[in-house]
Amino acid sequence: MTNMKSQNKRPKGQNPAKTLKRLMGIILKNYTPHCIVVLLCIFGSAFVSVKGTLFMQTLIDDYILPLMSQSNPDFRPLGMAIMKLALFFVAGALMTYTYNRIMVNVSQGTMKKIRIDVFTHMESLPIKYFDTHAHGDIMSIYTNDIDTLRQMISQSIPQLVNSAATIVSVLISMIILNIPLTILTLIMVAIMVFTTGKVAGKAGSYFMKQQKSIGELNGFIEEMMEGQKVVKVFCHEEESIKDFNKLNEQLFDSANNANAFANILMPINVNLGNLSYVACAILGSILAISGVTSLTLGALASFLQLNKSFSQPISQVSQQLNSIIMALAGAERVFSLLDEEPEVDDGYVTLVNAIEDEEGNIKECEEHTGTWAWKHPHSDGTVTLTKLLGDVTFNDVDFGYNEEKTILHNIKLYAEPGQKVAFVGSTGAGKTTITNLINRFYDIQDGKIKYDGININKIKKADLRRSLGIVLQDTHLFTGTVADNIRYGNLNATDEEVAKAAKLANADGFIERLPQG
Repeated sequence: MTNMKSQNKRPKGQNPAKTLKRLMGIILKNYTPHCIVVLLCIFGSAFVSVKGTLFMQTLIDDYILPLMSQSNPDFRPLGMAIMKLALFFVAGALMTYTYNRIMVNVSQGTMKKIRIDVFTHMESLPIKYFDTHAHGDIMSIYTNDIDTLRQMISQSIPQLVNSAATIVSVLISMIILNIPLTILTLIMVAIMVFTTGKVAGKAGSYFMKQQKSIGELNGFIEEMMEGQKVVKVFCHEEESIKDFNKLNEQLFDSANNANAFANILMPINVNLGNLSYVACAILGSILAISGVTSLTLGALASFLQLNKSFSQPISQVSQQLNSIIMALAGAERVFSLLDEEPEVDDGYVTLVNAIEDEEGNIKECEEHTGTWAWKHPHSDGTVTLTKLLGDVTFNDVDFGYNEEKTILHNIKLYAEPGQKVAFVGSTGAGKTTITNLINRFYDIQDGKIKYDGININKIKKADLRRSLGIVLQDTHLFTGTVADNIRYGNLNATDEEVAKAAKLANADGFIERLPQG
């Protein structure tokens, strides 16, 4: 059969916003109550943080300065105020712990569901998908791509919401305290946002390349492991190492550039935040000393703390952009697999148990009789039963793995019940391809393939394949016992039937020689 294995071509990052919206839809569909509790806890935690910062003004203006002017100061009101603030902080800590703990459950639950959805959908995909996509690349979706969602869901998204709540509450507080200082802070923040957007855009494109390179490298390693005997027989080790180094270099370049841009975000924003703090301290001191505004010493101290609180969330967001961009790149690959068209089955002819009387009449029955028939409903409401015999005919069959290139043209052949037919030809001549067409692993472009006189396109794929016995070229042993592997063709087979099948296949000898045979 023509080798259809090719390097998987993944789409580039299309729409991060759309990907994020889809991901959030999955989360909210399954964890809406959890998310509501998380939001309430985040808003509560942000309120506590701002409340603690604003207490600085009250502490200086209402307690420290008056107490300094008293000869016999009474510290009880100050102590009570500090106790109330401490209770606020304890409540904030509990809310922070609560929403972080909940998000762990949400992230792991979401990843579990996505893995189930991906595997379930993968099982519905046609054989063509696996022929045209490297197996290691598909595995990378289950491991690397889905795992990138963990940190994003459990940490990055809550951090973004927390930062947004903090920014809004802090901004309102700063406007109340002093408008000129607020304007200066917003100018510095605008510079930070502009810088973050430029650097994050560069990092995003490289993170997408990184995830693609990881898939390509995993695919190559898997192919080398499976074909290690072939590599050694043809002394292809040096060439394999060169190909590996090339793919590894691509991964290095994309990962290095992605993390280079992502890692400079934090230092840039921290230093811009420090500049904003210094600028506000200078302007605030001038305003307080000159008396142009009603800015008090306590209000200035609180504002400077709010300035830090305002720029800090932006720095935190930039720090989380690394994982967010990587996660969205991985999520896009996950959704790309989920959006693949499943195998289409328009068949309506089914395989049923049947009994045959002495006159050769076929009737459907419920019990297993060892006789099978095709149940063929017609448009006029009638149903015909055709005994399963195994008559196969190809009539002018055209086929190509790609519609642009036909590899089989006007194929005509037949195999009558009880007849032994052999296909002989060179490698790649299409021998295995013909057997794959009988199983409808692929659909033909033209002509007809009939099975017991019925067009196989009319037969349900599961029933068609259930009626056939096939020994594949490749040997696959699934995890479990030898009996489990023999029973794979009939999960309800008894131990006696399994033993009988092993004897028919002349496998009972080596099975008995096994340690637990």
